[in-house]
Amino acid sequence: MKYKIRAGAEGNNAGSLKEGMNHSYISLCDCITIFEADFHPKPDFLCCTIPFLIQARWKFDVMSLLRAKVTLIGLLEDGRVNEWVVTKKLGDASKTKRIPSSGSGSGRVPGYQQKLEKGSRHVDRAIPLFINESGIELAKLFLSAEQPARDADIRGWRKEGRVATTTSIMKDVEVLQGAKDKISSNIGLKLYMMLVFVLVKLFGQKAEKRFKWEPMKDDVEAGNTSYPVVLVQVYQLSIGAACRLSWPANRIIIQVLDDSTDATIAEVVKIECKRWAAKGVNVKYEIRQNRKGYKAGALKEGMKHSYVSLCDYVAIFDADFQPDPDFLQRTIPFLVHNPELALVQARWKFVNAGECMLTRLQQIFLDFHFTIEQELGSAVHDFFGFNVTGYAGTAGVWRISALNDAGGWKDRTTVEDMDLAIRASLKGWKFVYLNDLKVKSELPSTFQAYRYQQHRWSAGPANLFRKMIPEVIKTKKVTFWKKVHILYSFFFVRKIIGHIVSFFFYCVVLPATVFFPEVVVPKWAAVYIPSIITCLHAFSTPRSIHLLPFWLLFENVMSLHRTKGTLIGLFEAGRVNEWVVTEKLGDALKTKSASKPRKLRFRTWHRLHLLELLTGAYLFCCVYYDFVHGRRRYFLYLTIQSIAFFMAGVGYVGTFVPKT
Repeated sequence: MKYKIRAGAEGNNAGSLKEGMNHSYISLCDCITIFEADFHPKPDFLCCTIPFLIQARWKFDVMSLLRAKVTLIGLLEDGRVNEWVVTKKLGDASKTKRIPSSGSGSGRVPGYQQKLEKGSRHVDRAIPLFINESGIELAKLFLSAEQPARDADIRGWRKEGRVATTTSIMKDVEVLQGAKDKISSNIGLKLYMMLVFVLVKLFGQKAEKRFKWEPMKDDVEAGNTSYPVVLVQVYQLSIGAACRLSWPANRIIIQVLDDSTDATIAEVVKIECKRWAAKGVNVKYEIRQNRKGYKAGALKEGMKHSYVSLCDYVAIFDADFQPDPDFLQRTIPFLVHNPELALVQARWKFVNAGECMLTRLQQIFLDFHFTIEQELGSAVHDFFGFNVTGYAGTAGVWRISALNDAGGWKDRTTVEDMDLAIRASLKGWKFVYLNDLKVKSELPSTFQAYRYQQHRWSAGPANLFRKMIPEVIKTKKVTFWKKVHILYSFFFVRKIIGHIVSFFFYCVVLPATVFFPEVVVPKWAAVYIPSIITCLHAFSTPRSIHLLPFWLLFENVMSLHRTKGTLIGLFEAGRVNEWVVTEKLGDALKTKSASKPRKLRFRTWHRLHLLELLTGAYLFCCVYYDFVHGRRRYFLYLTIQSIAFFMAGVGYVGTFVPKT
């Protein structure tokens, strides 16, 4: 033990510490810990702090908490900015002593001590230390010479029964730091997309100028044999639109794929095919007796027929997609004149976007994907796929040789389109996206159907990421940086971390900070980043800008479902390959009209979702605690968010179609 005393008080506390560091034995030490006069560390203090080099929390006994106000001794007058007042605690003495600084100025303002004794909650000037509203954490208030006094609102301390340990605080900080890195990466990616998109719009060229494009014409001698043979694969309701495509009748084959187990639907589809065949359209009706592999299995089975060998390209349309008659005239020339292209992708146009609030909110998200992500990827020749973010592989035309070169359709995941696009990209094939070519489609308007769709779109990419890692690493036809882009930027950040961080940070960690006042979430994470992301999505759908607050709340609700799907896909849980056909309202109405009418029955339990209800209850508890005990006013946001979870939990979203 070393006891050191100095003659003067120059520099006050900082002067003492500085003087103590000048002794020779300090060079033998690696760490230093500091305690003021009234601090009493426990015996295991060094064992808990030295391995981490961290700041410990201050703990106050009951009497100190009750009398804390009258221990705030000190006053800074004009010209006495460097005055140091030693704060004596009640356990030390009942009075305080002042150590005047070397500068001029001394004395007290009359009545100041009486204000403290009366329990005044406001100090007219300032104090060396102030206590924040949580009543636990203390921070130094540094005053400059130009501003020797500031108003400080001193709120009463209250007893805090919970004693937070150092490890619990550090874990919360680590969570926030990790979330900061991932959120910053996500927002940086979106800002990069927006910047490049603006540059492309200002200085870029359309696809017709970047690639060779000439309209298809009849040859004088060969006639329409100059047109390539195109295979069009369609499902159910798209038959009529596919048969109306403007293309020579002898150069197009309409293949209707049907793996439905409903005999009524199969009969309706068969009658529709016969009707168009009677008009001279080359229609092939292909049905299989099982649903093995789901959509990928049906597409793979359809490519095995002998007449497919006569075709050069294949266009694919899901059941609710209605292409315009000039679709092939605008897409096929890209593939004919540019042998390096494997795919021409069209944009989706939603005919029922204004049907209900659910469809309007979906439009905001999907318009951002097609307007920004797809067009950006195509313009800069960056990696993107056949609806690469995991949507159904439709409204596009594939070169059959490229499809076969990539290994064809595989049913190992529920995102067969993304799987094929990545494998084709690894083979060196390019894609082009036509933003001005729109194909009419329909959005799911029931919450149940939308949940099934989002489960498939979140579990599928996560499961594909797990299976594609070896293939991406082993391929030799793409550069190292493209591999990094595929695995890290596309898969890890956007398809896994994006969903998980969105839910756990904004719906778990941020609300939980109301129980831990020592954890302070910076404004950039709580306010600025969500606002920026929301504004970026508004860029693609200006007419729905007034719905952006609802969209933000709804996306937080759906982040729970997407996080669950992501974890299921990543760890290959039981429902990883679950495929439920996304029922559209138009499909439901047509199906019901074709069947025998039945009495509708409302079943409440079909609309209840337990996870959403539990999350809403958790947020409501955070609301109550913050309203009663907290000072951060998070309850203003958490109240609205908890209501959104409760509404989703009882199924009060979208259009409700009763069970028959």
